[in-house]
Amino acid sequence: MKSVNIHEAKTQLSKLLKRVASGEEIVIAKAGKPLARLVRFEPSRQGRKLGTERGKFTVPADFNDALPEDVLEAFER
Repeated sequence: MKSVNIHEAKTQLSKLLKRVASGEEIVIAKAGKPLARLVRFEPSRQGRKLGTERGKFTVPADFNDALPEDVLEAFER
């Protein structure tokens, strides 16, 4: 794991990202103390499961009805 200072990270970002893309981890340090770790992004392999909230909410029958006058006035203030 290579360590670079902030100035080097800013000036050599493209080169560092190429190294990270190939699997290397880079530590960015400030005054010699580790501050951040630059690692390759791994997308989540777990997708969303559809229908997990089915039956937990029902749309009210009056959902599309006009809003009461006092509510409409509150939006127009």
